[in-house]
Amino acid sequence: MVNKATDLKQLAPEHREELLGTLEARFNENRHRHPNVKWERVQQKLTEFPAKLWSLNEMECTGGEPDVVFYKEEKDEIVFYDCSKESPKGRRSVCYDREALESRKKHKPDNSALDLAKEMGVRLLTEEQYRYLQKLDHVDYKTSSWVETPADIREQGGALFCDRRYGHVFLYHNGAESYYAARGFRASLTI
Repeated sequence: MVNKATDLKQLAPEHREELLGTLEARFNENRHRHPNVKWERVQQKLTEFPAKLWSLNEMECTGGEPDVVFYKEEKDEIVFYDCSKESPKGRRSVCYDREALESRKKHKPDNSALDLAKEMGVRLLTEEQYRYLQKLDHVDYKTSSWVETPADIREQGGALFCDRRYGHVFLYHNGAESYYAARGFRASLTI
C-alpha cells in the first residue's frame, strides 16, 4: 500500500504485525546468522523506518525469506539478505537490467532484476555478499542468482551470476539479456 499523504510505501497495521512475527520467528530459528544481534534492536529499527519494512515485505512475498545477516555497530545499521534455499521464486525468469530487456527482439521476460530490485527498494547482492551468505547457509543448489555486475563487464553486454555446485560457489557470466526459469536474484536491505 502507498500512503498518498507521504508517498511512503507502508504496510497496514495488521499486516505489519504479521510480518514482524514472521521475521522474529525466522530470526530466532537462525541464530547462527546473527549471534550478537538482539531482536529488540531489529524491531526498533524496523519501527523507525516503515518504508524499509515495506521492502522486507516485498522480499518475503517474492519468496526471499529475508533475515538479519549482521549488525554494523559503528553505523548502527542492520543488514538483511534473502536467505531462501533457492533463488526467490517470485524473482526468477528476469534478465539483468532495462537495457538488456529492451534489447530483446523476441520472448521478452516480464521484468529485469535491477528494475524489480529498484521497485522493491532493495539492491542485488554483490559477489562478496553472495559468498558471505554461502558461508552462513549453503544456497542455490538448483537455481542461480544474478549479482551486481561491474560496469566494464556490463558495457560489453555481460552480466554475472552465482550458484553452488559440487560443494563450491561459482561465479559465471552470461549475456545480460538472457533469462532462465531457474535464475533470479537475491537482495540486500540495510536499515
